[in-house]
Amino acid sequence: MTELAAAAEPAAVKVNELAPGKALGGSTFRIPIRRLTADLEPYQEFEWGDGSASPVYCPPAARVDDRLAEEVDNRLAAWAESIGFTPDELAKLRNTGYGRLVMLTHTDSDDPDRLLVAAQMNTAWWMADDYYADDSALGADPTRLPQRLTMAMAALDPLPDAGEFSEPLDDLLHEDKVLRAFGSAVSHLRRHATPAQVQRACYSTFTMFVSWTAYAAWRHGGETPPAWEYLAARQHDTFYTSMTLIDPVAGYEVPANLFYDERVRRAAFRAGTASVLINDLLSVKKDSADETPVCNIVLQIAADRGCSIAQATEITVALHNRMVHEFEADHHALQAIPSPELHLYLHGLRNWMGGSFEWHNTNPRYK
Repeated sequence: MTELAAAAEPAAVKVNELAPGKALGGSTFRIPIRRLTADLEPYQEFEWGDGSASPVYCPPAARVDDRLAEEVDNRLAAWAESIGFTPDELAKLRNTGYGRLVMLTHTDSDDPDRLLVAAQMNTAWWMADDYYADDSALGADPTRLPQRLTMAMAALDPLPDAGEFSEPLDDLLHEDKVLRAFGSAVSHLRRHATPAQVQRACYSTFTMFVSWTAYAAWRHGGETPPAWEYLAARQHDTFYTSMTLIDPVAGYEVPANLFYDERVRRAAFRAGTASVLINDLLSVKKDSADETPVCNIVLQIAADRGCSIAQATEITVALHNRMVHEFEADHHALQAIPSPELHLYLHGLRNWMGGSFEWHNTNPRYK
């Protein structure tokens, strides 16, 4: 028996034997049984953007439920108002549609409160990216990014009290809107996730932050990193971080030794990287227009190879499609492991890719 199979053995139950509310290994499955037994639509090639580039290969969106998305967006707006969003910021938040994002990507939950957890965490991640890292017009400053991110770490993973030394930190955690968002979002996550799942989300966030500091150093130094170096940093800064929420939002837990097994992690990294390549493809115009241009795989390839944006786009599409094909093969190979939690997670990764493409390709943020 392989180590991976051994780790899965206590929960060796076929997925189609599970029912909603079935306790398994201390977890309670809340996933609608129709989703676990439904035939999956095959992967397809999709046009994207203005349709001028080659199509991307990915799964179709597994669920489109505008009413559920609206409910999550309403709850998200109420939360954002409670932590101090201005009317203009609330309007921008609604226009972005994080409720629609989590409806499309977290297809194994119909619970608006659980989906709200993912919407809040994604809002906080994007706020940090915009306000701290990427958007100069919103105050992003590469020279201040590292210390800002250390404070974000303190908001996500509260520190032991240090008496008088904690008072200035507490003040900052209440004053800074991004830090308030992180603190409130992770507090909600704790109500629905195990401690291990919370720390998994925190530490994947901190890993992502390390990549952000690399981008900041490149920007501040006026450097254009080669595409391979950018991609090495980018693969720890992908939607893999968002995907760590798949099982807590759905109401189960992938055992740690399965979640972090190199084969499972490789599959998850491919799914996360494929999804973030879509983000880069659709963000080229915005990223290149910033007064301090941000890193983007298309821009890095164009600079690296001295080719046009159109040619670099084709290279990026080919890389995306390769990642998705390889995830598809990983998913098939890992079906041999007798773990319903793992099967659900892989199913969730697949649907996350499909839903994320649908969201990015229809979202005004990327127009």
